[in-house]
This record gives sequence, C-alpha cells and structure tokens, in this order.
Amino acid sequence: MRILAVEDERALLEAICGVLQEEGYQVDRAERGDEGYLLAERGIYDLLVLDIMMPGMDGVALVKKLRAKGQMTPVLLLTAKDSVESRVEGLDAGADDYLVKPFAVEELLARTRALLRRNGKYTTDGELSYGPISLRTNEHDAYVDVHPLKLTSKEYDLLQYFLHNREQILTRDQIFDRIWGIDSEANYGIVDLYVHYLRKKLADYDCDHYIRTVRNVGYILKES
Repeated sequence: MRILAVEDERALLEAICGVLQEEGYQVDRAERGDEGYLLAERGIYDLLVLDIMMPGMDGVALVKKLRAKGQMTPVLLLTAKDSVESRVEGLDAGADDYLVKPFAVEELLARTRALLRRNGKYTTDGELSYGPISLRTNEHDAYVDVHPLKLTSKEYDLLQYFLHNREQILTRDQIFDRIWGIDSEANYGIVDLYVHYLRKKLADYDCDHYIRTVRNVGYILKES
C-alpha cells in the first residue's frame, strides 16, 4: 500500500510517516497543501492522510479539488478542531474519515486499515484475487489457481497494483510513478516491457488476456 501524508508540522509529519512505514506502508510526504495536491492528483496512492490547516491549500479545499476531478482515493483528515461543524465540513467535502489531534498511534493505524478495507485494498487474510489470479501478500507469492507464478519483485508489484485497481484503467504514467517512482531515471517504455513479462508468465496458464491494453492510454485488468 502507498500512502501520501500531507502535514505542515514537520515533527508530526515525521512521526506519522515513521509509524506507517513501520507497518509496511510506502509513504510519500509533503508539508504544503499545494504540494500535496500535485502529488495526490497523479492518482497513484491508496490513501491520503491530510491535515486541514496547511499553507498553500487547506485540506478541505484539496479534497474538494480532487473530488471535482473524479478522483476517489480514500482521505483521512487530521484536524485540531473537535467541533461538529469542522467534521461535517470535511466529510461534506468528500473526506472519508477524520482524526482529531492529538491522537493515539493505534487509532491512526486502525483508521488506516479500516479505510483500506472499505476500499477493497486490504484484506485481513492478506489475499487479493481476481478470477483465477491471486496474491498472498503475507507470503509475497502469486498464483493462478493453485499454480505458483515465479515473479520478479517488479512483476509482483505490477500485478499487485493491477489487482488493487481491477477493472479500472491505469495510465502508463500512473503505473510508472507507482512501481518505479516519480524520481526514477528509467523511461516510460519500461512499463510496456514489464507488462509484456507479466503477460508472458500468465500465458502459461491461458490468463494473459486478463491484462488488456487501452490504446494510447495504458492498461486494465479485466475479464473479457
């Protein structure tokens, strides 16, 4: 899972990122709302953790702008205001949950897990599946029915990203940024190359057709 944390209090931001990383999440960060928006709009995150009061753009405005563009990434808002009005404003803007500062680490993690489960991106048994294709994330193994797929680390990450976003079109930019990272020196052609590698391994079990090309856009994991 990849999470974006946006918080202008550096000490708190470091603490949030540290806690989430200890739980095995990949975490990107920003200290300003406008910087956070530029990262969030790329659509590569499974969850956004946003402070409400930030320079550049506040958390509520950030959520509204994302939702207006049709992006439905789950959002956990952090607020220092424990008022009904403040919470209602955030939820009405499109946030999925809120957490009042100061908060316990256990509650942050519990709400994170709950939002990921609600969005179908986290399972208690660590298994993701679509048709005959499955991942056992606790074991870092992939299967077609009962047959193990011998995937490289990048191939595994790519299949996991497809399964998390099954039946959704993923652009080459999104795949590149998610799997190789925004700052990677590789070129975008590597996306097509690794999709080819993954399809070749799925083809051994007649499942390569599950990854379909969307011409001039990217790919989608979808049954025929």
